[in-house]
Amino acid sequence: MPKKEWFAEWFDTPYYHILYQNRGEDEARGFMEALVSKLNLAPGASLLDLACGKGRHAITLNSFGFKVLGVDLSLNSITQAKLNENPNLSFDVHDMRQPVKGRTFDAIFNLFTSFGYFDTHEENKQVCESMAKMLAPGGRLVIDFMNAKKVVSDLVPFEKKRVNDIEFNISREYTGTHIIKTISFSDKSQKYSYQEKVQAITKEQFMELLRPYFVVDFTFGSFDLEDFSLSKSERLIIIATRK
Repeated sequence: MPKKEWFAEWFDTPYYHILYQNRGEDEARGFMEALVSKLNLAPGASLLDLACGKGRHAITLNSFGFKVLGVDLSLNSITQAKLNENPNLSFDVHDMRQPVKGRTFDAIFNLFTSFGYFDTHEENKQVCESMAKMLAPGGRLVIDFMNAKKVVSDLVPFEKKRVNDIEFNISREYTGTHIIKTISFSDKSQKYSYQEKVQAITKEQFMELLRPYFVVDFTFGSFDLEDFSLSKSERLIIIATRK
């Protein structure tokens, strides 16, 4: 049986959610409020949260009065997210490399470095084409990614992090194309090891990826939508419009 891609394996374990349990709702709400103010979306607009995890951003967007679909490849995450469903908020298991069949959206949100998970640049192009197919002309796209240049320059090779009585040993390396994080730990006398492997995509590479389908309107460097700085910003946040 072929080995699962790293994200299909790691994101579907309970340990992923234990390690990253500090991701807060207040931060998500503030970020979504700032984005929505920039997007000028119509009341009741149809939105897609692409690679939504357990749905914290989708839930927040729905609370603003939008109709939201959240999709993610992790069955574990979607099972949790579905507990929050209502007539205008739904969740489904879906691979972001393919369009959601029969659906068109006014805006797509791809948040918290949920891009570049794949081995090849061609798959990045596939995701961009998929997003374009799901947006009508004039539809809006938001990508929230890491500032790869700063992450690489500030890379911490190793750290230990204790959460819920589990000691996670985290090592990081940059291969020249990918930032690889290896997470090793023991729980109930069982040893585990998982990887996160994300392409270090630069602002310029994103511009090239998006150019066939989108016009880039803004680039920001923080959840507060501060101007992007290549050397200082923690995030690369792109707002674009479908051609």
